[in-house]
Amino acid sequence: MKVLSKIYKNFITLLLVSCALMIPNCVSFAEDEIDAADMEFVEEATPDADTSYINDIQILGSNIIKSDYILSKMALKKGSLYDKEAMQADLKTIYKLGYFTEKMKAIPVKNSNGTISLKIIVEENIPVTDFTIEGNTVVSSEEIMCYLLPLKGKPQNISAINQAMEQINQCYYDKGYILSKIDSIYDDPDGTLNLSITEGKINKILISGNEKTKDYVVERNIMTEPGSVYNENQMKQDLVRLYSTQAFKDVNRSIEPTEEDPDKFDITIELKEQRTASVSVGGGLDSATGAFGSLGISDNNFRGRNQRVSLTGMVGSGILMSDSSIKNNMNYQAELSFFEPHFLNSDNSLMSRIYYRELGSYQIPLAIERRIGLEGTVAHRMKVNPRLSSTLTVGGEYVHLKEGDWNSISKKYESHGLNIKDRAKQLEGGYFLKIAPGLSYDSRDSAVNPRHGALAAIRYEENFGLQKFGQTNGRLTGMVKKYYPVAKKSSLTFTGRGGLKIHGDDMPEFMAFRLGGPYTIRGYKVNGVGTGTSFIMGSAELATPIPFSDRLRVNFLQNLRLTFWVDAGTVFNPTISSALYDRPLHAITAGFGLKIHMPGIGPLSIDYGFPVTNPGPNGSRHGYFTFGAGDMMY
Repeated sequence: MKVLSKIYKNFITLLLVSCALMIPNCVSFAEDEIDAADMEFVEEATPDADTSYINDIQILGSNIIKSDYILSKMALKKGSLYDKEAMQADLKTIYKLGYFTEKMKAIPVKNSNGTISLKIIVEENIPVTDFTIEGNTVVSSEEIMCYLLPLKGKPQNISAINQAMEQINQCYYDKGYILSKIDSIYDDPDGTLNLSITEGKINKILISGNEKTKDYVVERNIMTEPGSVYNENQMKQDLVRLYSTQAFKDVNRSIEPTEEDPDKFDITIELKEQRTASVSVGGGLDSATGAFGSLGISDNNFRGRNQRVSLTGMVGSGILMSDSSIKNNMNYQAELSFFEPHFLNSDNSLMSRIYYRELGSYQIPLAIERRIGLEGTVAHRMKVNPRLSSTLTVGGEYVHLKEGDWNSISKKYESHGLNIKDRAKQLEGGYFLKIAPGLSYDSRDSAVNPRHGALAAIRYEENFGLQKFGQTNGRLTGMVKKYYPVAKKSSLTFTGRGGLKIHGDDMPEFMAFRLGGPYTIRGYKVNGVGTGTSFIMGSAELATPIPFSDRLRVNFLQNLRLTFWVDAGTVFNPTISSALYDRPLHAITAGFGLKIHMPGIGPLSIDYGFPVTNPGPNGSRHGYFTFGAGDMMY
């Protein structure tokens, strides 16, 4: 029988022994360990436990383990009254240290002065001399050796070996290899410990529950492969990817050992599909479109390929709560969009859309604006950092501007001493080709109510004037948000945004940057702070759950946040529209609002802001409501 196996057997035997036999002149674990030869160490007189003190204690047979270490673990000390039961307990304590065999004795010898010299005889286990490791592929032998090396050179110790095994198993578990285990451990006569590890390899991956969704759509979201060592962390990422396709309402996995080889496992991905096609009809009041009606048809799992197709249309009566610079005109909008999450390969996605819009222009005062466009955006997830993505947008757009109120705009030009001939330049539209590369970084802990991390994006947009090349221009925009946790569920967010015209002296005015409204400076109407060729702005916002909402078991309320914020921004190189309406060009506001995250849309918010700085003759000194849907990245 191997030495280590014998140690385990004796260790278990020790736990089952309730008490050992006590011999008058010799204490030992087993009766057969006491023979006539042992009595050579015993005086003729039996020590009197009531009067005999221990003069000294000697440890015999301990070569590697220091005697001082053994003595420190004993209850009996030099000068103690000799007690057989205490001695028996000390022998058990020494054995439980794990370094010695069961062949140990305690021999009390009475001295001429009545004291006791106590001799304890031990036998060390075979020392650990080396290690061999078999079966490890995902954790290096060097890393495993870090847990084994403290055993080397010491007598084999069951407790220490078990602790090392637990540490190795925990190392695998922490890395996600939850099916890995130490299959066996045995020793050689020369003291070498041999470890055999089974890491839990995947035999095959099965898919169940998908009726509409194609198998290859599921498979391309699973990075775990048959033949690899199962990793729970990677599988969780695979399940998150499947869930985020919005094709399934529930995603799970089950693990079963194979009949042929219990160290290999079959993984089953269990899916529950959800209804992905929908028709929506709606209506209501909106600050941008007025009284409106809308119709939408969409499918988030088109043809079972996880493609998303959406056709929406809306008709509105015109902008509500607008200032005198915006022409109140019927609002018509239509858009057909198509999203391919796996464009060319798993690291790319494609978002394309065709749109038509006609409305009172936000940018050009009292003009009616029509836009017809087609664009596609390819997003690429960087392999060097999964939080980093690059984008490339290519599109074409036709913009047509026509006069909406000649009499009113003429009076504005006249009252400000401006030449009405410049109005024609304001109404310049045309055909444009857009190419816009971008880069984004997202380390947020959640897209719903983030409390940690950052969100950043930068994009350069080159617009080529196809009708008039002189209209060609380039713009650079950027945004960064940083989230900090506050208390248990609240967060503090700092946001910085900016835009700059790089080139293009004849850049059309409708492409100018604007400040004011729900996505920039809240508490102002759209364009209320002005338009210009560049801008900078910053915000600070505290978002916190509604007090006592956690006591109400309503899912809607769990994502609702009460916000308190401060916005500040400045427009540079203002356009002629800012002069016509005496807009302030810079502003600071403070306010409060409500925000809730809606799937597929993003954050919906309603805010009321108060201007801290002078809002100008056309602004409201008493504050202003703004309504926003989605989150502006640039």
